[in-house]
Amino acid sequence: MTKPSTRPRMATHRLDLPAMCDICGKARSTRNHAKCSKIRQQQKISEWEAYMANVAAKKLQQVQRLRPLR
Repeated sequence: MTKPSTRPRMATHRLDLPAMCDICGKARSTRNHAKCSKIRQQQKISEWEAYMANVAAKKLQQVQRLRPLR
């Protein structure tokens, strides 16, 4: 059984990432950026929470709109 995702998939196609790392400023193709990735994830947590709250609100509005009136 798969666990429910906390955020949507990032992309279904190639990501358009800049050539230079926004954390360390070095070229992404020359080094391992696992540490940079962890730092970036920590910085983006609040943005993802807000995004997922918006997605949930839109889904709730759609369900309410589709309910038949009595």
